[in-house]
This record gives sequence, structure tokens and C-alpha cells, in this order.
Amino acid sequence: MTLRTSLQQAIRQFSSTARACGHTSHIGKTPIPIPPNVTLTPSPTSIAVRGPLGSTSVHLEPYMQLAFPQPNILTISVDNAEEKKQRAMWGLTRTLINNAVVGMTEGFTVPIYLVGVGYRAALEDDPRGTIDGGGGKRLTMKLGHSHNVYVPVPPYIKAEVPSPTKIVLSCTDKHLLGLFAAKLRKWRPPEPYKGKGVFVGDETIRLKAVKKK
Repeated sequence: MTLRTSLQQAIRQFSSTARACGHTSHIGKTPIPIPPNVTLTPSPTSIAVRGPLGSTSVHLEPYMQLAFPQPNILTISVDNAEEKKQRAMWGLTRTLINNAVVGMTEGFTVPIYLVGVGYRAALEDDPRGTIDGGGGKRLTMKLGHSHNVYVPVPPYIKAEVPSPTKIVLSCTDKHLLGLFAAKLRKWRPPEPYKGKGVFVGDETIRLKAVKKK
């Protein structure tokens, strides 16, 4: 009887209810190091980032708070971290500001590989010039179609073709760089049977076995 009573007391003391603790954002609370050649100009609605490669700005929500505990360190916080939207925007805003700092100092680069028999790429002058927002250059790619694929290079993208099967894209904006890389990949997405296609960065694909009759 005594053993059963002790066991019941031990069971009653156990609870699966989570402890009440303050919410936070592990990404948002991480400080951002500011290089000496970067200037930040905050305002109530945005923060301007100026560096050797140009300038840009990041939108700020009204509940965002910026602080400089040290001259070369930026920290971000929100008014109420218990609200899900503020907590989500906390980490997103920190990432956007950090990307702006890196983009204005070092820039972003992504390689694109053309994998397939006869797949080739070349960079040439665009006959249309800067019409439709082009930068005067275009990529000519052979991707197994019955025709060549022509893609104008935007003025904010720097494209290089170090080898016929490799394209190197550079840009100060990580988002715009990813959009243009996805545009090239869309012409021949990697397929899982022969492993051919346009691969972005270190992208890999798991090959599937061909079903034999």
C-alpha cells in the first residue's frame, strides 16, 4: 500500500506542460559586425547602407529598434517578442541588413554549371542594346533545344563565362542574384535520370534508377 501511494505521488508530480519562458529570435538577436568602410544611416522607416560597391536601404517596421553598443556593432530588437509576426520580422530584418552590409562590401557570387552533352554557354553583346532594361550583354546557351536560348543580362548583374559549361554571376543584391540564377535554371532544370540540366551553386540531385521492362 505504501509503495502504491509513493508511485501515485511521483506520477502526480510529473507534468508535460511546457514551462513559461520568453520568446526570442536566435537569428535576430545576433549582433551584426559593421566594417570600417560601411556607413549606416537609420531613419524611422528604413536604414541606409553605403559601402565601396554602392548604397542600398532596408525597410524597417515601426516596432524595430536599432542600437549600437559599440561603434562597429549593430543590434536589433523588437517591442514585443511574444508576438509571432514581430518575432519573424526580427530575424528577417537582421538577415536583410547583414546581406546589405556584405553586398556593399564584398558582393555575392554564384556559379552555374551546364551539365549535359553539347551544353554550352557564351557571353556576347546584345543586339538590342539596353532595350527592355537590359545591360547590353546577353547569355547564349545551348541546352538541348532545337534553338539557342538567349537571356539578356540585367545591368545590376555581372556575368562571366570562364569555361563553356560554367557561368559566374555577381551582384550586390543577394535576392536579385537568386532571381536571375533561377531564371537561367528554369530553361533546363536538373532531371533525376541522367543528371543533366542547369545546376546553381553546389546543387546536387539524386539519380533515379530507370525501370527496365
